[in-house]
Amino acid sequence: MSAKRTSNRRQFLKGQTALDALADAAERIDPESSSSSTVSPWPGPPPAEAYLLQFGRQAMACQFEVFLNAGQYREANEAVVEALDLVDRLEAQLTVYRDTSEIMAINRQAAEGPVTVEPRLFRLLELAVELHRQTQGAFDITSGPLTKVWGFFRRQGALPEEADLAAALARVGSQFLELDATASSVRFLRPGVELNLGAIGKGYALDRAAESMLDAGIGDFLWHGGQSSILARGSQATQAADEPGWQVGVRHPMRPEKQVIEIRLCDRALGASGAGTQFFRHRGRRYGHIIDPRSGWPAEGVISTTVLAPTAAEADALATAFYILGPERAVAWCEGRPEIGMLMFVPGPTGQSVQLIAAGVTDRDWRLTGPL
Repeated sequence: MSAKRTSNRRQFLKGQTALDALADAAERIDPESSSSSTVSPWPGPPPAEAYLLQFGRQAMACQFEVFLNAGQYREANEAVVEALDLVDRLEAQLTVYRDTSEIMAINRQAAEGPVTVEPRLFRLLELAVELHRQTQGAFDITSGPLTKVWGFFRRQGALPEEADLAAALARVGSQFLELDATASSVRFLRPGVELNLGAIGKGYALDRAAESMLDAGIGDFLWHGGQSSILARGSQATQAADEPGWQVGVRHPMRPEKQVIEIRLCDRALGASGAGTQFFRHRGRRYGHIIDPRSGWPAEGVISTTVLAPTAAEADALATAFYILGPERAVAWCEGRPEIGMLMFVPGPTGQSVQLIAAGVTDRDWRLTGPL
């Protein structure tokens, strides 16, 4: 992919960026630009006639980008800027890497008493606690102490001391969160509990960005955050009327230069989870950064998980939960939930081979594009 053009807000609003993007149309996103994802917003170069506008910004330690059909919305520039500005504000609210964020204020105060929470953030906390319940604790927004004790908070993984691990595990559990819907407040029932929305925050930001675009009258677009969280609304202009949506490619988890799956997203979101890049080895054993909050140890037995869901927040959270639950329980979870789909790679019987497990997806949702 050629080097991206840079632009400032004034150029963007005057249409300069739209013209640049139109000139660069049909370029493929570089699969190496994602540090941990096996998903790419495009399975390959779009047809020559499929002109797309592409806008992006760095946020939440990754690149957020949105794609629009060229020429479809004449007033799209302002709407895209507003949506990207919203993502910036959400990062400032949700991050655990800034002492000034609302999440950090909650972490400092909620063990002393109830803390009033911004209404939309409170609803996100409610969703997270419900998903914790539904996944029997596999998804947990209080698992930050485990991420820290294993060294992954600063990307410096190391085997923890047994006593340190036990102390961290004692502070983990969404059952220690008391949510008061009437007061829109949260209280920690145990000292040392802390919130970390890293496994759901990007998806939530995409959901909010999509809301902003829809409110502005834009109904056809595809958003991604770091390529591991993707949300699509409406359709790419080149899609057939009987197969609307946007095409997304999934790369081979062991050979990332090779695309093996194509997914069609229509008014749906996708979340991908894997420990392909954040891991360390100790005495020959590999330890990944996705930690089971119930045991305190890195999850094993799954290579990567891709989840389809109505919202990006749900897709992100369930991709992490299914990675931890493993194939049998993840498949069972999907049964009876037609709104949720899953594609999971697990180790094959030999060497670098892999097996693909699918649940809750139909032939209209996905197809293999090459051998595994």
